[in-house]
Amino acid sequence: MTEEQYDVIIVGAGPAGSTAGTLLAQYGHRVLMIEQGKHPRFHIGESLLPMSAPIFQRLGLNLKEQGYLPKGGAEFINEQTSQSVRFPLDGENQPYQVERAQFDLMLAENALKQGAELHQEERVKEIDIQDDGVHVNTDKRTYSGRYFIDASGRHTLMGKKQTSIKKITNLGRYSLYTHYRKLTSQAAQAMHASGDIKILMLDIGWFWIIPLTNNRMSIGLIVQKNEGLTLKGAELFNHYFQASPFLHKLLEGAEQETSIRTEADFSFTNEKRFGARYACCGDSAGFLDPVFSSGVFIAVNSAERIADRVHQGFKDGTEADPALHQEDDKAYTLGFRSMQLFVERFYQHDMVHRLFFEETRNDAIEQDITGILSGDLWTDNNAFQKALLGGRQNRKAS
Repeated sequence: MTEEQYDVIIVGAGPAGSTAGTLLAQYGHRVLMIEQGKHPRFHIGESLLPMSAPIFQRLGLNLKEQGYLPKGGAEFINEQTSQSVRFPLDGENQPYQVERAQFDLMLAENALKQGAELHQEERVKEIDIQDDGVHVNTDKRTYSGRYFIDASGRHTLMGKKQTSIKKITNLGRYSLYTHYRKLTSQAAQAMHASGDIKILMLDIGWFWIIPLTNNRMSIGLIVQKNEGLTLKGAELFNHYFQASPFLHKLLEGAEQETSIRTEADFSFTNEKRFGARYACCGDSAGFLDPVFSSGVFIAVNSAERIADRVHQGFKDGTEADPALHQEDDKAYTLGFRSMQLFVERFYQHDMVHRLFFEETRNDAIEQDITGILSGDLWTDNNAFQKALLGGRQNRKAS
């Protein structure tokens, strides 16, 4: 059977795959995206970061025109101590709350408009990367190309192929979540008016509360400490729901849309993110606890870097260089590690109390934390970020 030829073959058409596909198509390359599912498909992770806005603009998308809910900020709440702190996030770059089924569909359709090709409901069976090109065998046919991008999400095709997945065990273990509709409470109206997300800090983890358009709300429980828990699944979710005065007030009279869903296989990193004629972006490169909503941002940022570098490699004739992405991977590692260390601090409750509820009275520290929450991870003047990274290096050296 004759193999159909492409410049770039991308597995996955979520935010990372569609971003890479769009940019490479804009450069004039022939791009194939292979998606195991079919858009629109459900996905959790609805809150975007401000620093993703320039990337969406480059993709030719205007999220305001799409009718998504503008995100005002993030408020962290400890109901046990009645303490809270809010970080404003609606500055120069406006973030949004999105519903991922329609959002991911929009990104994929935009890639098609820009010239990429999309095959859906097609499963990759084998990836063969040779010195002179790549070959991808699916359950429908075989393709060949000059470059392969793994944007398969937590399926991590290349990570599993190379047994290079390393779990991060000290963050969230799993999530329990659902959506509510027909919210009429004053608390819900206030959240929809501000666009703020709420983080309720718990003894076992945290709740996310994200307002969505059409009077809806996404509610999720991340479990970090599950030792000794006798309740599981919906019973565990409902137990902590019932113990929260804020959630009671917020969701009074609302309707639960679906049963409680579960997602496991939480935080990990792929230790072989690139090589000769391939690179991994988005969740296939690494996935973090979603407390700071960094998932989509890291996905599209890493995809943008990879697309630009692959295009340059094609121009220079260096696309087969196994070190093609080495410099960009340093930037990826800086961003990923910064967010990982910030999440680790979040789970150290005494540190959260000091950093969020006390030291944020210091304007400089509050600005540094806001910068990280915004996704501004590659600046030279964030003292708090430097302290995070320096602290980890010192611990490793000791």
